Amino acid sequence: MPALSDVIAALDALWPADRAEDWDAVGTVCGDPDAEVTRVLFAVDPVQEVADEAVRIGAGLLVTHHPLYLRGTSTVSAGTHKGRVVHDLIKNDVALHVAHTNADRADPGVSDALAGALGLRVTGPLVPDETDADGRRGLGRLCELDAPMSLAAFADRAAQSLPGTAAGIRIAGDPEAEVRTVAVCGGSGDSLIETAGRAGADAFLTADLRHHPVSEAQQKSRASEGRPFLLDAAHWATEWPWCEQAAAQLDQISDRHGWGLRTHVSRILTDPWTYRSGTPANSAPHTQEQPA
Repeated sequence: MPALSDVIAALDALWPADRAEDWDAVGTVCGDPDAEVTRVLFAVDPVQEVADEAVRIGAGLLVTHHPLYLRGTSTVSAGTHKGRVVHDLIKNDVALHVAHTNADRADPGVSDALAGALGLRVTGPLVPDETDADGRRGLGRLCELDAPMSLAAFADRAAQSLPGTAAGIRIAGDPEAEVRTVAVCGGSGDSLIETAGRAGADAFLTADLRHHPVSEAQQKSRASEGRPFLLDAAHWATEWPWCEQAAAQLDQISDRHGWGLRTHVSRILTDPWTYRSGTPANSAPHTQEQPA
């Protein structure tokens, strides 16, 4: 069996820490470098439910996309919810390793996994990494559909292909418009709306789209018939496919070295939204007469 340090070295080769954003917090959070690892669990969020799953299946390593302490901390007291995660992992000999924006920029990265889940053919990065001579790394991906389809049909494909969440898929654009080229970005991507438009994408699927960027993008895109149309999925759902991709990558490394690792992908829904209520999008808004 490999030592934790061996497995971490392999993960660092896939997602080098120096390719993460300056504000990010990636790398190993806890774990004994000399401890043997037989099972590895991949997940998006290092929340208590996922930590409990890692302990339950006997994982020696939990790899998550989101950092546990993105903004730093001055305590790991078990009296705090994040401190409790750290205590439970350490007490049960489970290491925690984070690959965040370094996994976003990788080749293959988070957006490659998203494109694969949606049945899209990747043609290149949306924002190329200038340090990559091959031009394959970077944020987001530009993609093509095998055959054109309506925006509504593509949204339905996304809803069926990605893990189900309360948020579903929201559309900004004409549902009947034809879509041929698609840009995707796993996680929060409204800063890349204009980039997707300049790249010639008919549609852009990402997460956490806010009112003002979407409204401004629609106003600016009138000359191009509203393109890129926007599809807003749940943050967690756009990044979860990376867990399966990452597990497959580690499987290949394990086979090559004869490690015999067993990889697992958490299927616990950790998207924070639990329920959606409201009227159909095409209904008139409720109004109330104001007193005279």
